[in-house]
Amino acid sequence: MKIHEYQAKQILQQYGVPTPRGGLARTVDEAEQAARDLGGEIWVVKAQIHAGGRGMGGGVKLARSLSEVRQYAEQILGMQLVTHQTGPEGTLVQKVYIEEGCDIARELYLGMVLDRQTGQVCMMASSEGGTSIEEVAATNPERIHKAWFTPGVGFSAFHGRRLAYALGLEGPAVRSFVSFAAGLYRVYTEKDASLAEINPLVVTGAGDVIALDCKLNFDGNALYRHPDVLELRDLDEEDPSEVEASKYELNYIKLDGNIGCLVNGAGLAMATMDTLQHYGGEPANFLDVGGSATTERVSAAFRILLQDQVHAIMVNIFGGIMKCDTIAEGVIAAVKDVGLGGVPLIVRLAGTNVARGKALLAESGLPIRTAESLAEAAEISVAEARNYAEQNNA
Repeated sequence: MKIHEYQAKQILQQYGVPTPRGGLARTVDEAEQAARDLGGEIWVVKAQIHAGGRGMGGGVKLARSLSEVRQYAEQILGMQLVTHQTGPEGTLVQKVYIEEGCDIARELYLGMVLDRQTGQVCMMASSEGGTSIEEVAATNPERIHKAWFTPGVGFSAFHGRRLAYALGLEGPAVRSFVSFAAGLYRVYTEKDASLAEINPLVVTGAGDVIALDCKLNFDGNALYRHPDVLELRDLDEEDPSEVEASKYELNYIKLDGNIGCLVNGAGLAMATMDTLQHYGGEPANFLDVGGSATTERVSAAFRILLQDQVHAIMVNIFGGIMKCDTIAEGVIAAVKDVGLGGVPLIVRLAGTNVARGKALLAESGLPIRTAESLAEAAEISVAEARNYAEQNNA
């Protein structure tokens, strides 16, 4: 789960991690009032969306007067902000964060993720703050310094000092960095984060280390332990279909294609999408109904797929724990309940009780095409999607 920058900074502050002062605004008047409340002569107007690269897209502006605060807030609020993480359609900006100016001497990068190769939490630091860490990793990997932590030991001051020295910090800045890194480690581990990223991490002229920006993502499987974090979820920032899917515990991600996919198992879903692309098709989604799909969940999946205005639906099920005849019954009930609206449906079943599942589909009298293999199902789906598009001028 993602949250906004201003929310992430509120969490940092709870752990004693220093951030600039700021205020949230949903209107131009609120933006000006937030700047007045902060005082000073320089403010930063920041778009609040769940994506990085806001500055390059015009979503972060430096204001040197209250009139400029109003001007920039008016420009940003309501804009469709396009960044490298939003895609070409962009994201609607509905709120801005007004932040006090900061004495910037250096800009660094600090981030935390789970290193799946070592099975340990990894803290990454770089002198190349304010730029994409992926770009740094590709062009100057030697400028990324790392420290790993085992759960039983965790963060120690020597980890922080080693990273600080690698960044070329001296004097008070070293102590500030160690304290900052220790606080960030606590946030990451105690809140079950999946990503913590401070970019840029600012060193002031006085040697203080401050989070000028902050991105926190959280492990969705651990949110039951953190109702305070779950309350920060902003449904306006999420795709409506993905929100609907989450109500039925469907693992769903919307994509740009036109062939809807309904699969059980994440690995099989990935293979299904790859196979569709191999035969010239484009999947409209990733959708894993899980190993214990019910008729209700399958019906919900069909409704979501049809809302995406797909040109064909491909069901690919391997019956293991979930038997093929049970899935077939769910598909039949879902089609009768939801209706297909002329959208072709292709079903491939394999595994436990597959013969009985195929018989149920054949006896249903519904316009369902079956396939013996994944390759055959993909070929049929691609052909049917093209026919549907031609017949409907889609």
